[in-house]
This record gives sequence, C-alpha cells and structure tokens, in this order.
Amino acid sequence: MYKQIIALFLIVFTFTVHAQTAATLKVEGEVQTPLTLTIKDLATFKNTPIKAKDRDGKEHSYTGVALHEVLQQAGVTLGGQLRGENLAKYIRIKATDGYEVVYSLAEVDPEFTDKVVVLAYEVDGKPLPIGEGPFRIVAPGDKKHARWIRQIASIKILFAKD
Repeated sequence: MYKQIIALFLIVFTFTVHAQTAATLKVEGEVQTPLTLTIKDLATFKNTPIKAKDRDGKEHSYTGVALHEVLQQAGVTLGGQLRGENLAKYIRIKATDGYEVVYSLAEVDPEFTDKVVVLAYEVDGKPLPIGEGPFRIVAPGDKKHARWIRQIASIKILFAKD
C-alpha cells in the first residue's frame, strides 16, 4: 500500500510539473506580433531577478522577465512612441480562473517609471508552485498585492474607449 501511494504521488507530481512547464501565455491585442510563450521561451529573455515580500511579509527571490521586455517583443507601443492617443492603451492580464488586473502602459515603461513589473516564473530558485504559477506578476512598487496576479493565461493590450 505504501509503495502504491508513493507511486501515485510521483505520477501526480510528474504530471503537475510537466503541466506547469508546458503551459503557455498569450500576448495579444494591440500588438504587432502576437505571442504564445512558454517558460522555456521566457528563459531566453534577459533575466530580471527581484526580491520582494509576499502578502504575508515574507521575502522571496523571484526570477522572471521585466514585463516591458515581453511587450517589446510583441511590438507594443512603448518608449518614444508612447505619447498622444497611445497613452490610452492599457494592459489587461487575465488568470486561468477569470481574475483580471489592469496596468497602464506607462506603469511598465522604463521611460516613464523606475518601478519594474516582473513576469515571474520562479520563486526562490524553483518553479512557481501550483496555484501560483506557472506565470505570475510581481510588482514591488504596489503597496497592496491585488495586482500580483497568479496563474496568468493571457496579456492583452487594449485601447480605453468612452
């Protein structure tokens, strides 16, 4: 019986780890190049390690990519082009459970802010745990963690309309 329980645990664990690493993240909307990214794809970007306290006040080391780097890869309007009507664009990030958060493009553009919003895929040197990953946002500049969205499924760039 003990061996069967261990075997079942290993099967579930292996499936869970595979599901986490095989998961994809879509970047779409007002972009020049829609993207479908995996953790392996994100690992090819410039690594942005960041230390931040979770909502319980415990400090962790997160590994990921600055969100603006992913947006640049998708051809989102940033930098010198982020002016005029383009300032009415925003980022809607959606989780697998339907939870959504919004950032303005200026909030993640290094030409507008010194704060770095990170699209994380590891915490403390390990893949994000089930219920948190495989992708999440870490925004140390936010006083509340309500926009530290977990289990991200998509990032969509949209125009604000009246």
